[in-house]
Amino acid sequence: MERVPALDESLKKVIGPATAKVMAEHLGLHTVGDLLHHYPRRYAERGELTTLADLPLDEHVTVVARVDTARILTFNAGRGKRLEVTITDGSGRLQLVFFGRGVHKPHQDLLPGTRAMFAGKVSVFNHKLQLAHPAYELLHGESTGEDAAGSWAGALLPIYPATAKLESWKIAKAVDAVLPSAQEAQDPLPESLREGRGLVELPEALLKIHRPHTKADISDARARLKWDEAFVLQVALARRRYADAQLPAVARKRVEGGLLDAFDARLPFTLTEGQRKVSGEIFDDLATEHPMHRLLQGEVGSGKTMVALRAMLAVVDAGGQAAMLAPTEVLAQQHQRSITEMMGELAEGGMLGGSETGTKVTLLTGSMGAAARRRTLLDIATGEAGIVIGTHALIQDVVQFHDLGLVVVDEQHRFGVEQRDALRSKGKQPPHLLVMTATPIPRTVAMTVFGDLETSVLDQLPAGRSPISTHVVPAQDKPHFLARAWERVREETENGHQAYVVCPRIGDEEDQPGDKKKTKPATKGEEQEPPPDDGEKRPPLAVLEIAEQLSRGPLTGLRTEVLHGRMSSDGPDGKDAVMRRFASGETDVLVATTVIEVGVNVPNATAMVIMDADRFGVSQLHQLRGRVGRGSAPGLCLLVTDAPEASPARARLNAVAATLDGFELSRIDLEQRREGDVLGQAQSGVRTSLRMLAVIEDEEIIAEAREEAVAVVADDPELYGLPALRTALEALLDDEREQYLDKG
Repeated sequence: MERVPALDESLKKVIGPATAKVMAEHLGLHTVGDLLHHYPRRYAERGELTTLADLPLDEHVTVVARVDTARILTFNAGRGKRLEVTITDGSGRLQLVFFGRGVHKPHQDLLPGTRAMFAGKVSVFNHKLQLAHPAYELLHGESTGEDAAGSWAGALLPIYPATAKLESWKIAKAVDAVLPSAQEAQDPLPESLREGRGLVELPEALLKIHRPHTKADISDARARLKWDEAFVLQVALARRRYADAQLPAVARKRVEGGLLDAFDARLPFTLTEGQRKVSGEIFDDLATEHPMHRLLQGEVGSGKTMVALRAMLAVVDAGGQAAMLAPTEVLAQQHQRSITEMMGELAEGGMLGGSETGTKVTLLTGSMGAAARRRTLLDIATGEAGIVIGTHALIQDVVQFHDLGLVVVDEQHRFGVEQRDALRSKGKQPPHLLVMTATPIPRTVAMTVFGDLETSVLDQLPAGRSPISTHVVPAQDKPHFLARAWERVREETENGHQAYVVCPRIGDEEDQPGDKKKTKPATKGEEQEPPPDDGEKRPPLAVLEIAEQLSRGPLTGLRTEVLHGRMSSDGPDGKDAVMRRFASGETDVLVATTVIEVGVNVPNATAMVIMDADRFGVSQLHQLRGRVGRGSAPGLCLLVTDAPEASPARARLNAVAATLDGFELSRIDLEQRREGDVLGQAQSGVRTSLRMLAVIEDEEIIAEAREEAVAVVADDPELYGLPALRTALEALLDDEREQYLDKG
């Protein structure tokens, strides 16, 4: 009898060291259990072909299709050969290309009528999608007539998430080797939950997901595995909420007649109904003896900073200090400027001419001079500074607060767990926590990613905000559109307004275009011939180059400056000075990287041109666009792209141009990305635990799993009665991951 490998056994012993190494490096799979939970992305069946028209550009894909034509072309006076193969799915066509010595075998194999699986990276050549040098696996029996295809008829062929180094069919063979181990899988779901919902047992679900006989098998397996992921995740979050509820905190009750009331009295406008409601929720939380954990999300420009400032003032009134953590120096400086301006003499506590009820608002960043830094650290330690705004410099060991009562984290997705934790640990007792994001989050994602935070939403824009019109500028197809874009920038500046131009790259000496070290290495088989999609592989447009081109060309005569993350903060050419000049109207056009993405507030800026807009995500484009239209004049955002009209990238840009609704765009963004990205795996450094659950589609499962998880944790916080669930938690959410989920 053959030995069945244990679930925690290394893949090296089961499938061999070479394949195991590729799986570990490229797919993050190390054990038998990891591979069993690497589920097929979809299934191909006889007679069914993938939709070639929907292939994502620049991604590694696997398709099942039939060869339509195959021809060899020669070049260089007959010395070079190129094989062009056209494959079809009945509704669309895709070109495959092979060069040089790699032509002979595919020319023998890929005869018209042959059916095969193809794997490769989707690129564009002559405005058409293609795969260069794809790997392929022939599906024998398909090209020799209906009868001979019987062995494959009705079979559901699993297509696995794969890489250039490891095709789907090789992963399928490795899965065959570990499939017997599925019988050893421990069931994390409580029996009453599983039976009550009619879910199949875990070993059966694993067998059915990898080797289904019918579509009903796939449906049963998916239903079960989605519940596993949703439930384990919600149990992790419920345990964090339970633990946090046991922590003590200093109640910071609102004080009448203090700094907050004085601030409200000097406001030149009325707070929106949403701002008043959310402030009330926060004040209620601050008054309790357990730490607040609240997520404040809102549309770009909805006034989150105002709500956060009022919370900070309430804490200062109650005798504590408040710290605001910003992801960049530019944003920290901007926050300090705008908060000081909003508070006026109330921000000059202890200073000549300052208000008696005032406090000191201080800034701490990594690039401050030694003397200024010493003064600031002293103000923080003595409690002289009631409000402290800073970057990650705030969390260094030398920074000691007198009595930290509230931590506000701006744009939470820019910070890792350790950074947020380090700041929270500076209070005598755990401080209250307010997490802000301007990236609207659908309800299910909030439940999944921020499951331990209470959520407040600001969805009203303050009165006086102007609409923003957004247009896609197809620079390659219609160059005159780009020329018109620069004319529009000139028109805005001639009317006394200002403009941003955003580029994806800096372009300094460390990262020059044309630098051979920066181009992607050719894949095997391309050595004799330049890759056919050279045009697609140009480096992203850069701030320094574009600024120079604009100053010499279409924007000659306008006052243009650059801003990017590698500039120093201080001095006449530093980031802060550049931002001050732009804010005061001394600069017409600011050419910048995404350093201006959040928080930058210049009401006179009315136009934004985003170069290579297809290289930014949907939410990021929405954030950037929110920098214009912040005053009384309407805003204009132009998305410049070379992406082909029929590409997914253009569809993304069209979606951004079609709506200003951030919640709608966040749904589109999620639907177009891999589900795992939702958990921000880049921040946590841990492989995502979401493989089957689709946070948009599976809202009902997530909500029900949350209810079940709360009940289970309330009954047995340490899960002593559910050892298999404890094991699943350790496997899917190691300590670092659980901490990450806790912090959002």
